[in-house]
Amino acid sequence: MTAAPSEDPVGAAAAFAALHHADVPLLLPNAWDHASALALAGQGFEAVGTTSLGVAAAAGLPDGAAATRDLTVRLARQLAGGGFLLSVDAEDGFGRDPDEVAASARELADAGAVGVNIEDGLGSTALHAAKIAAVKAAVPHLFVNARTDTYWLGDGSHAETCRRLDAYLQAGADGVFVPGLSDPDRIADLVKTFDAPLNILYAPLGPTVARLGDLGVRRVSLGSLLYRRSLGAALDTALDIRAGRTPQGAIPTYADVQALSAPRLDP
Repeated sequence: MTAAPSEDPVGAAAAFAALHHADVPLLLPNAWDHASALALAGQGFEAVGTTSLGVAAAAGLPDGAAATRDLTVRLARQLAGGGFLLSVDAEDGFGRDPDEVAASARELADAGAVGVNIEDGLGSTALHAAKIAAVKAAVPHLFVNARTDTYWLGDGSHAETCRRLDAYLQAGADGVFVPGLSDPDRIADLVKTFDAPLNILYAPLGPTVARLGDLGVRRVSLGSLLYRRSLGAALDTALDIRAGRTPQGAIPTYADVQALSAPRLDP
């Protein structure tokens, strides 16, 4: 049985927004299915995001091609009422038309999501701003995290990053996301420049979460890292067994995983 979305979606979204203004950064782990999301929530994470790469790859679909729109909405419905706040990675909004993007955001919000992450892919700044404005007009309470790919896909132009972020905030974005940026000085400059929560993608070789918090970062996402680490762990385990070695690391029991998939019944 799928649980119903929160009876107070506005209040839930406000609680999620408040996590971006706490004393420490919001560490947002990203799940790719029902079990991974509930396992993370079970470890005390108050909010959990989804990873578009993980959701797509697990289904044998390409990331960033709007191929997982329906699958993502379905996952949001499955996770509704799971005892945590859900933010959804919606790629570029699953379309080019701002009205279609707003419709997808409305469907995700109705499913139980309190936030969406929408990426510009280094496309038209004006179009991305129009998507953000359309989403905020359709679902005012939904936390819109506006992502620019100037560092992820581009040459890391700081001026271009600022230009894009300014346009997205003017359009109504609640927070901004700059994956691929790890330079402390540039991070600090963005924090000083914009009066909005800055989201940075965690990098194993980059600043720690504590250091990012000292710089003023308000949200640290794990993106596809957990999914990729899980895939790597599966390969390591198979190779260890083939080589006659005992697999290392934590292994949830069958019952543990079964419990994550069990129907959640109302008391």
